[in-house]
Amino acid sequence: MKICFAASSGGHFEQLLMLRPLMEKYDSFVITEETSYKTKVKDKTIYYMKQVNRKEKRFIPRMISNIFRSWKIYNKEKPDYIICTGVLAMIPICLIMKLHGKKLIYIESFAKVTSATQTGKLLYKYANQFYVQWPQMKEIYPDAIYLGGIY
Repeated sequence: MKICFAASSGGHFEQLLMLRPLMEKYDSFVITEETSYKTKVKDKTIYYMKQVNRKEKRFIPRMISNIFRSWKIYNKEKPDYIICTGVLAMIPICLIMKLHGKKLIYIESFAKVTSATQTGKLLYKYANQFYVQWPQMKEIYPDAIYLGGIY
């Protein structure tokens, strides 16, 4: 079994790193965003997506770039599962994997206590398992799984 761990940079990536024991247990790789610094995860291959902000005029070209990058990564790695903590730049790889019948596990951000992320709203419809980190988020995502925070 091969697992793709995907998250944008910053806090979403920090949350993903809380799953390090799973990364070490399974054949896995990481996808994150390009930043001015190079993210490293010991003994793991890392792929980079373009940073995306839906309010910037480069939004569409960057998302198109991320779609092509995602196809390339998927075809090379052939993962069975994707575990994603968001956000926008990770949508293409999540949807490509779903198109191929793979399993999507999404973890809504720890920072979201009373409202949903845009990515969460979209991927809630497609996720095989959708986790929230606050009990009150079950009001927004009734079929979500609450097991507490990953910190």
